[in-house]
Amino acid sequence: MSPILPGSTIGFLGGGQLGLMAAMAARSLGYRVVVLDPDPSCAAASVADEVLAAPFDDALAAEALAGRCAVVTFEIERIGIQAAQAASRRAPLRPGPGVLEVIQDRARQKAFLAGRGTPLGAWTAVTNAAEAAAAARAWNGPVRLKASRGGYDGRGQARAAGPEAAEEAFLSLGGVPCVIEQELDLALELSVLVARRPSGQTVSYPAARNWHEDGILSRSVMPGFLPANVEARASTIARHISTELRVEGLLAVEFFLTRSGSLLVNELSPRPHNTFHATETACATSQFEQLIRAICDLPLGSTEIVRPTALTNLLGDLWLGPAAPDVAAALACPGVALRLYGKAPRPNRKLGHLLATASTPREALRRVSEARLLLGPA
Repeated sequence: MSPILPGSTIGFLGGGQLGLMAAMAARSLGYRVVVLDPDPSCAAASVADEVLAAPFDDALAAEALAGRCAVVTFEIERIGIQAAQAASRRAPLRPGPGVLEVIQDRARQKAFLAGRGTPLGAWTAVTNAAEAAAAARAWNGPVRLKASRGGYDGRGQARAAGPEAAEEAFLSLGGVPCVIEQELDLALELSVLVARRPSGQTVSYPAARNWHEDGILSRSVMPGFLPANVEARASTIARHISTELRVEGLLAVEFFLTRSGSLLVNELSPRPHNTFHATETACATSQFEQLIRAICDLPLGSTEIVRPTALTNLLGDLWLGPAAPDVAAALACPGVALRLYGKAPRPNRKLGHLLATASTPREALRRVSEARLLLGPA
């Protein structure tokens, strides 16, 4: 298999912030970039050679994009399967339509993982309110419902304290098929990112330690100052899943560590991941450059941590307040960098992030938290 060399064109299905940062990495390596996105002014438009404005399920548009490219990837899971299949007929789609089909549906994803011996929390698929109540009754405690398809950053999810509340939660999500999970007693959350190229080379990044608020990533740090046995086990599981899925590109695996010591897989993402934005300054190779290397079948870069880095997300609420964010104050903090995506502000919409480097992970977290406070109230 021959590598796809600089000078070739890479297609991106999706032009949000992940597409923007991946496209920047592609351009830095000497590739041309074509993007398909419903919004002609999407975040990636500022660096793309061309934007095809079309819905994510437009098979003809996806095929047209692929016809101009040496390889195609995606930065969002909402790509229609028929569109993904159409693109793959004209150029390699990495990861492929099969990966997308498994991961797009939470129930299918859970079944895939369970069938391969992956450690999971208690879960079941439900299609009506009565089934949701029965699951909550069987577990005799709080549960979380997640729409099987769609939903991100806490959307499409609901918590229920018991059977009656589970019925209401199911209906509040629109009565669509859901996955219901027994609520876990968590010690912490972590994630591992695996890169795999078509010729088989695989590397994984050190685990990131993560904190969420209202279902949205709030902070993340690399390295995650985790027990060595937990980190090793998480890396082994993530690599196994990437092999079983035959991923060509990136696969992020989110984990829960319970207070009893169980390491359980939460969800998969076959693309760059918010918890690994810190790789830009933490690691020898950023996740975005790694994606380009992987899909072009180039040697994968080092995942060695060169300096601890912490991240905090910046939501649209920060720009909707009475005063503009105090960018100058935040950037005066040692080791702090600001990344904005060029998106219009909306409540709970990710508009950018702060990075902070330091000599230790805890110091990096302190710095990024200080810089966030200086920006202003959310």
